[in-house]
Amino acid sequence: MNERAAEDAAAVTAATRAAGTSFYRGMAVLSPRRRVAMYGIYAFCRAVDDIADEDAPLAAKQAGLDAWRGRIDRLAAGGEDAVTRVLRDASLRYALRREDFHAIIDGMAMDAGAPIIAPDAAFLDLYCDRVASAVGRLAIRVFGEVSLAGDDVAHHLGRALQLTNILRDVAEDAARGRIYLPREALLAADVPLDASRILTNPGLPRAMAAIGTQAEAHFAAAAQAMRLCNPRAVRPARMMAGAYRPLLSRMRREGFAHPERRPRLSTARKLLLAAQLFLLTDRRR
Repeated sequence: MNERAAEDAAAVTAATRAAGTSFYRGMAVLSPRRRVAMYGIYAFCRAVDDIADEDAPLAAKQAGLDAWRGRIDRLAAGGEDAVTRVLRDASLRYALRREDFHAIIDGMAMDAGAPIIAPDAAFLDLYCDRVASAVGRLAIRVFGEVSLAGDDVAHHLGRALQLTNILRDVAEDAARGRIYLPREALLAADVPLDASRILTNPGLPRAMAAIGTQAEAHFAAAAQAMRLCNPRAVRPARMMAGAYRPLLSRMRREGFAHPERRPRLSTARKLLLAAQLFLLTDRRR
């Protein structure tokens, strides 16, 4: 690794560490090159997400996202900063696809405009694909799995994780005037498509349960696809599923009875999961 590549690796590593998420520690199971590639992908996702979330006119957000589309299109000609240089190297080394980077940007564009309020199921599925499964399609290649089964893992696990996030964050999103639950599930449970009234409606747990069933089906399909992949390559994917699936299971057991509360796993449960994931990692080194 030359001096500039080492500096770029240090920059994306520092940016990921500074974000204070579990992602930084979770990627420790990867080799150094793969880990830096994932930190580069994280830095890219964080950059475009920040554009979508910033307090700025829509035109300014669109311009910022379009600028990133251009930077992705120019990767083959050489990166322009630490993040794009790391992404260029990762794209060459792990055959990352430009359309997956573009899909992530398109997902951020969906969030950049007017608040999303009870989208139809097709819109929600496209949103999940762009903001979650597309990230998975990049990640699974960095992990070392380039098969169709690897894409299936990304497809299902991305949707499972995103739907779990949506269920966990119903109250937080409603406070921001957003409803990511699909209108079909809400209308079937007689829930108004109104963020200010959704939490107090008695039908909301039923609507959430319907989406919880979908999320669990995606977790199960992802687990099935992982059995067709290189066990070592999908180890990080198993760890992500292992961290989120119990949270979904807890919400389902409780019947989504308190959507106003952000559910959390107990400390004891987190320690148990950490031990299980450590053993899973240790067996497959």
